[in-house]
Amino acid sequence: MSGTALTVGSFDGVHRGHQAVLAELGRRARATGLSSVVLSFEPHPLEVVNPSAAPRLLTLTDEKRELLAAAAERVEFLAFTPALADLDAEQFAREVLVERFNARQIVVGHDHRFGRGRAGDVELLRRMGARDGFEVTVVEAVLDGGQAISSTQIRTAVAHGDLAAAERWLGRPYSVRGVVEQGQGRGRALGIPTLNLAADPRKLLPPDGVYAVRVEWRRVRYGGMMNQGARPTFGIAERALEIHLFDFDEDLYGEAVTVEWVRRLRDVRTFPSRDALVEQLALDARAAQDSLKP
Repeated sequence: MSGTALTVGSFDGVHRGHQAVLAELGRRARATGLSSVVLSFEPHPLEVVNPSAAPRLLTLTDEKRELLAAAAERVEFLAFTPALADLDAEQFAREVLVERFNARQIVVGHDHRFGRGRAGDVELLRRMGARDGFEVTVVEAVLDGGQAISSTQIRTAVAHGDLAAAERWLGRPYSVRGVVEQGQGRGRALGIPTLNLAADPRKLLPPDGVYAVRVEWRRVRYGGMMNQGARPTFGIAERALEIHLFDFDEDLYGEAVTVEWVRRLRDVRTFPSRDALVEQLALDARAAQDSLKP
């Protein structure tokens, strides 16, 4: 492989701090004529080294790949295995970054750690670079209110339903990408047809409820409302995502869509009758449409 400008990390969320690293990677690649490479991992390293501490993810692999691909010429996902986790910091930098990816420019965030036990840091990279002939660029934290933006901070916001904070730190609305599945037709029978997405257990979702949402399909965005969670009125405890799009009647089974959470409208509730449910859904639709106005 010819020489590369490379950055490496989990990049969960691809938030504004990550975006600063990616922007610097692009600048270094252009300045040196090297190809830009982003290296990430699958699964998340904690799923291997400490599964009980592994977080729910802000971005699943396909979501992350799409976001990273907009910022670099090449995106690589390295299988994070026990053998990889056992490499000490110098081994990882030498065998993976330098020998495998021929990194001549390495761009990392200020708090980047790597290698067994996360023992490696930017100072070790700089010492190795001076010895082995690669240059290291360290990107400072992106601050919001004096606090460094981090994946952990955003996970907390999403888990507590603070979608505005999550959007501010991500630089975009929080979203999920999935493939539309065949449903049971309950929504269509109520006059409110829905798109049905399975909830990936690794994806972090905000608190269950009914939400105003925007859905992107084939680069076009549509407004809608979504029931996230159980469907107690029908006696279904399984968590799912059911989205009704306004002024839309296409068949999207098997199509990939991206759903953005906009505003939480109410809790999931049990209704005493079909008519009571239909009446509430009409109120939800008006509330969602109001929330989606520019």
